[in-house]
Amino acid sequence: MGMTELNSQSSPEVKARILVVEDDRTFGEAVRKLLCQEGYGVTVASDFRLALEILEGDQPVDLLLADIVMPDSVNGIALSRMARLRRRDLKVLYMTGYNIPGADTQALGPILRKPIDDRTLLDEVGRLLAA
Repeated sequence: MGMTELNSQSSPEVKARILVVEDDRTFGEAVRKLLCQEGYGVTVASDFRLALEILEGDQPVDLLLADIVMPDSVNGIALSRMARLRRRDLKVLYMTGYNIPGADTQALGPILRKPIDDRTLLDEVGRLLAA
């Protein structure tokens, strides 16, 4: 229920595979469509449990695009730490619509502020995947 996938993810033309973790279905779907139009294979998970199921499976994931503030007890930062225990080479990009008081944003890496401009999202995703 809380997961949507691009059916052609196994296509050889896919630039990279991105797992988007976003509890807002409308926003998650908009991000999925934008990234798919640019040639990325995208799976959207609506919560951390679904995201962990994907990360524990065999599906390749090159980039985790995670909302920091989630409705469950595990936020995007904690999710990324759990994810990197399973996939050490996983690249992570955060997004949020909130100020994160006390968070060491330098240590976290790139954080995109919602609302996110399409070009900014695509540029940052491309930059991280190329690094």
